[in-house]
Amino acid sequence: MSIHAVFDTNVWISGLMWHGDPYRCLSLARAGVVQLAYCPPMAAELAEKLRTKFRYSEHEIRAVIYELHRIAARIEITGQVKAVVADPDDDKFIECAMVAGANIVVSADGHLLDLAQYQNIRILSASDFLVKVDRAV
Repeated sequence: MSIHAVFDTNVWISGLMWHGDPYRCLSLARAGVVQLAYCPPMAAELAEKLRTKFRYSEHEIRAVIYELHRIAARIEITGQVKAVVADPDDDKFIECAMVAGANIVVSADGHLLDLAQYQNIRILSASDFLVKVDRAV
């Protein structure tokens, strides 16, 4: 069974900086167990957060974005999806999953987790996602 997912920005950052469940999620994507998708607005948000909140150098940011490009499929979105009323900036993760045909968004963001599901896309925490992957493989 192939697992298609979108990881939101906080999963990427937590996976890069600490060795908890988000790190395990990224490891599964690196190993090809999970097929990831991303869109340019997601990459831009990741780069901006790494730059401003975590003081990554431009060289370090390029390395992270290179890895994103290497392990995830680039998807173009239009910005038309309006799913997360409480935080419209999170709509990009839902739309990316929709366009990519992914049925899971992995997040630690309360607005996304409160949504729980949008159409056929489930929003899961990293720990819940790992349980789902363990059952599928």
